[in-house]
Amino acid sequence: MAWLRTLLFNVFFYVGSLFLVLLCFPALIFPGGVKYPPQWWSTWHRWCVTGILGIKVVVEGEIPAGQKLYAVKHESFFEAIDSPHLSGGAIVPFGKIQLLSIPLWGQAARHYGVIGVDREAGAKALRSMGKQAAGLKKEGRDFLLFPEGTRVAHGERGKIQSGLYGIYKLLGLPIVPVAVNSGRLYQCSPKRRGTITYRIGETIPPGLSRKEVETRVFEAINALNPPE
Repeated sequence: MAWLRTLLFNVFFYVGSLFLVLLCFPALIFPGGVKYPPQWWSTWHRWCVTGILGIKVVVEGEIPAGQKLYAVKHESFFEAIDSPHLSGGAIVPFGKIQLLSIPLWGQAARHYGVIGVDREAGAKALRSMGKQAAGLKKEGRDFLLFPEGTRVAHGERGKIQSGLYGIYKLLGLPIVPVAVNSGRLYQCSPKRRGTITYRIGETIPPGLSRKEVETRVFEAINALNPPE
């Protein structure tokens, strides 16, 4: 049954995804219209996860009010698509610059507000990111990044990338660290039933040192992934 559920999930989700990506282009006609198809995509994905795969999603802890930067553990594709459910709106993700070169999807992502991170470009890239982020911050949108920089298997702890502190200083927003344990159910093949948990950590205010920020984020995002 797990293989059948996974097959049905792949068929329904990816066919629906193609339709929603194509829908982004007529949405460009309307001011701010391209914000909506990605949110619909996230909602469609969540329905496929819960309705077809039989995975329950729960949130532990309170998400604070006000504009914020989410620092989220990255174990699978799940939290990358599901992120609008955390903020309740058009969250701005920081992602690898290579993702923006994907045909169709990359164009839609740029219009939505995805900020590409080029690790090889150094200070020049940070200035470009800062300019883009400043405009989106004025819109009142929340931001999201994966502080370990890439997907990390469940049961493992990655290294906090230097970009976390740079973006933290750039935005001047509090960080909300979020642990998630999606990898053990969603990343495997076939995908398995169970519960994916988001655990909201203690909010980290602006203006702290790099060491304190990185230490607090590291511990909080690994709260569901304790060392053996």
